[in-house]
Amino acid sequence: MALTQLAAELVERAERLGPITIGLAGAGQMGTDIVVQVALMPGVRIGAISEVRPQAALDAALLAGHDRGDIVEAGTASAIDRAIEAGKIAVTSDLYALAAAGRIDVVIDATGNPNIGTLFALEAMKNGKHIVMLNVEADITIGRFLKEEARKAGVVYTGAAGDEPACTMEIIGFVQSLGFDIVAAGKGKNNPLNFAAMPEAYEAEARERNMNARMLVEFVDGSKTMIEMVAIANATGLVPDVPGMHGPTAGRDELASVLCPKADGGVLHRKGVVDYSIGKGVAPGVFVVVETRHPRILERMVDLKVGKGPYFTIFRPYHLTSLETPLSAARAVAHGRADMQPLDHPVAEATALAKRDLHPGQLLEKIGEHDYRGWAMTWADARRAGALPIGLAERAKVLKPIKAGEPLTYENCAPDDSMVVTQIRRRLDQSDARFVTGDAA
Repeated sequence: MALTQLAAELVERAERLGPITIGLAGAGQMGTDIVVQVALMPGVRIGAISEVRPQAALDAALLAGHDRGDIVEAGTASAIDRAIEAGKIAVTSDLYALAAAGRIDVVIDATGNPNIGTLFALEAMKNGKHIVMLNVEADITIGRFLKEEARKAGVVYTGAAGDEPACTMEIIGFVQSLGFDIVAAGKGKNNPLNFAAMPEAYEAEARERNMNARMLVEFVDGSKTMIEMVAIANATGLVPDVPGMHGPTAGRDELASVLCPKADGGVLHRKGVVDYSIGKGVAPGVFVVVETRHPRILERMVDLKVGKGPYFTIFRPYHLTSLETPLSAARAVAHGRADMQPLDHPVAEATALAKRDLHPGQLLEKIGEHDYRGWAMTWADARRAGALPIGLAERAKVLKPIKAGEPLTYENCAPDDSMVVTQIRRRLDQSDARFVTGDAA
C-alpha cells in the first residue's frame, strides 16, 4: 500500500536529509510508549533517551525491538552524537547532554515534573531544538513564557498530539473552520473519579497497568483532568464555567443537551467553556459541543444524525496518548508548526485543594500523592483568591493550618523559590498584575 500525507512526506524527507531524530526525556509509561511507537514509524527515529533510571531506558529500547548492541550509554553531548551517527540509540542520565546533542532535531519532555520540564525545555531551546511538551503540568504553569522563549530561539514549542488537550484542539480547529459557534469543549474522564484517592489504595492497579501509583492517582483524583482542561482554556480562551467545572454524568448522546445554557435545559451559565463528563460512552474520547441556528444547517446536521439541535456534539471517540506524540515532533521539524500553544495571556488556572489536613512547616509532596488535588478556576478568580498554581505546589511549605478541602493559597503556602519554575512564574505574575481587576475570561 502506498504511503500518503505525512507518512509519505517523512519518507521523502528522510531520503533527502535523513530521518527526524528525537531526543526523549523520561522512560516511564509514556516514554516507553513513545520509544516503541517511533520504531514503527517511517522517517523518524529515537536518537537518545535521558532517564534517571538507565535500565528503564534500556528496557524501553529493547521492547521496541532494538538489539542490545545498538543501545549505548553516553555521558556527554558528543558521545550522544557519535552514537547517533553510528545508527545507535544513546542512553544518558544527563538531561543537559541530551539537550545539547547536535544530532537531535527535536526533544519530547515526558518527565511530568514542572521544574525539571522547565529546565529541560529552556536548555533544549537554547541549543536550537524544537520542544514537544507532553509535560502539561509545566505548560499550564509557565507555557506562555516557554512559547516566547521558543519564538526568540527560532524553534517550535508545542503541546503533544495524543494527549486530550491537543486532540480536543483538533476538533476545535475543525469546527471553527466550518464557522460553528463553540459552546463547550472537553473530554470524558477515563478513570473513576475519587477526589480523596491516595496512592496506597492504587498500588495493585498501578502494577497491573504498568504505571506509577502516584501517576494513576493524579488521574483518579481529578488533578489531571483539571490540568488538561486548563491547558485547553489557555490555548483557546474558553474558560471553566464554575470552579472545578461541572463534570456531569452525561453520556455521549446527552452531552449536547447537558453542556449547554441553562435557558435551554443545560447546566451552563455561559457559552464558551471547558468541562468534562463522567458519563457512559464518553471516555476515552474528546468532544466539542457546537451551536447552529441556521435552518439549512440544522436540517443537514439532523439528517446526518449528528443530533437534534440546535446544539450538536462533535466527537472523537479515542485519544492515543503518547502513541500520537511523535507526530507533534515530526510536524515541528518538517512543517515548523505547533499542534497546540498557550495564548499570550491565560484565562484559566489549575489551582489546588488540600486532600487532607495540612500543618505549618510541612513540605508538600508531588501531584498525585497525599496532600492536594487539582482544581480549575478562571484566571481572574484564582488571582483574586491568591490561589497557588498546582505547578508550584510540590516542595511548597505550609505556613498556616489548612483543612482538607480548603484551597492552597500564597497566604497559607510558600512555594519553593529555589525552583526555576517558581522564579519564572513569579515574574509572570508580576507582569500580569494589571489584569487583576478585570476578568480575563
